[in-house]
Amino acid sequence: MLGGGILIQKVKGTRDLLPPESRVWVAAERLAYEVFGGFGYEEIRLPLLEPTELFVRSVGEATDIVGKEMYTFADRKGRSLTLRPEGTAGVARAFIENGMAQRPNPLRLLYMGPMFRYEKMQRGRYRQFAQIGIELLGATTPEADAEVILALHTYLARLGFSDLLIQLNNLGDFDDRARFIQVLKEELEAHRGDLCPDCQRRWVSNPLRILDCKVPRCRELVADTTPVAEVVGDEARAHVDRVEEVLDRLGVAVRRAPRLVRGIDYYVRTVYEVVAPELGDDTVICGGGRYDRLIADLGGPEVPGTGFAIGEDRLVEVLPEAFRSRVLARRPVAVLPLGPGTAAPALAVVRDLAVCGIVCQTEVTGRSLKAGLKWAAKIGAAAAVIAGEREIAEGRVVVRDLDRGEQTEVAVGDLATHLGALLEDR
Repeated sequence: MLGGGILIQKVKGTRDLLPPESRVWVAAERLAYEVFGGFGYEEIRLPLLEPTELFVRSVGEATDIVGKEMYTFADRKGRSLTLRPEGTAGVARAFIENGMAQRPNPLRLLYMGPMFRYEKMQRGRYRQFAQIGIELLGATTPEADAEVILALHTYLARLGFSDLLIQLNNLGDFDDRARFIQVLKEELEAHRGDLCPDCQRRWVSNPLRILDCKVPRCRELVADTTPVAEVVGDEARAHVDRVEEVLDRLGVAVRRAPRLVRGIDYYVRTVYEVVAPELGDDTVICGGGRYDRLIADLGGPEVPGTGFAIGEDRLVEVLPEAFRSRVLARRPVAVLPLGPGTAAPALAVVRDLAVCGIVCQTEVTGRSLKAGLKWAAKIGAAAAVIAGEREIAEGRVVVRDLDRGEQTEVAVGDLATHLGALLEDR
């Protein structure tokens, strides 16, 4: 609180992630590095700020993201900058700018971090949100699409999910899209006046997005229109059929969703979403697809791509309880130095335990032993390491099991092994 009693609060649409909930996020992100890294994906770290033109040219000027949701502003030199609303465009820009086409293809990239969109607030959706994504650049085959979906499925399975639904559709090629839009408009023409205001605008600027509208009347009107997959050409049809075939052989179940189009212009052929039934059929926690012309459209070489992005906020919200409980069950060890000469030796003990993966919290405020044990109980410690001057001089400490009330003297060199066994038993 500032002088005068003015309380500064966070910006609407943002939030503070506090311990211990932040621990769950860290665990989900570490597992992402492990799983996607196992598939050969390496991290690329991208700027939060990009030239606005990047998203206008890649995501599409007529999309809701560009038209209504971007945080765009002019800097002091009058350049239009935008807080990134998604990650794929930035990956494509970095690919071109850094000459990554010269590297062995296909190139597998992983990114994670905050994105920004000014959109309607609702459960699991924020104006600053986080994404975890992978991109596979340099392969046109359906097997490449199958790989990224398999990697996604593997990650979700490792998190403990068993009921998430992977919905897949075929958007066809760009020529197919123009033909489908004509069919769609012909079938909806008689009901054009019944569409919601947003879809009235989309009719001219981005008709495909009418299929993705959540307004009940619009959903009724598009329910009987011809699915885009029935209009696509033979090559696009064979491509997506092959993706399904490979995934089926791998035991990855997908369901065709004939109205699925995603909200970004660069997708072709394979497009998919993962829906969390717990949040409702319309709540997507992950989406992705193929984008064969994006890099070329941004001025780079003709390099195809495929990938997805997971909405981490929604993902964490619906994490299986077993994963969440396992992460939150981790308990620290309290280290209690007693006496003026014990602070440095106690911190040395903490350092050695931390190297062994044992989480410690050290009492550094000068509490007495009695007060220190009360503090240890409040932070949920499983054990307390009591470092008195006599014990330290003899190379020993006292370990108190705070659950059982038992204590024993342990040589400092054996402490990690002793605590490891104690913690394993909890």
